[in-house]
Amino acid sequence: MATTKEYKDFILEQLKLENITCKSMMGEYLLYYNGVLFGGIYDNRLLVKKVENNKKYNMKESIPYDGAKPMYLVDNIEMLEKIVLDTYKDLQMK
Repeated sequence: MATTKEYKDFILEQLKLENITCKSMMGEYLLYYNGVLFGGIYDNRLLVKKVENNKKYNMKESIPYDGAKPMYLVDNIEMLEKIVLDTYKDLQMK
C-alpha cells in the first residue's frame, strides 16, 4: 500500500522546521532536514532512522519495506520536531 498524499501533507504540516524537503520514491516519501536524510513516510507511517540520540523517545521499531533495516515508528506527533532534530544531530556528525 502506498502512502496517501493526504497523509504526506499532514506530516509535512506538522514539521514546522525550515529546510525540510520531501522526495517521492516509488509511492513513498523520503524526508530530509538540511539535506540530510533522516526518515521517510512508508505505508502511511512516519519512520526515522535509528540513532543513539533518539533512543530516549522509546519508539517502536518498524520495517519500512521488505529487506530494509529497522527504523523507529514516530507515533507522538507532539514530539516530532524534537525527534527530527535529535536524529539529525547524530546523522550530521557521521
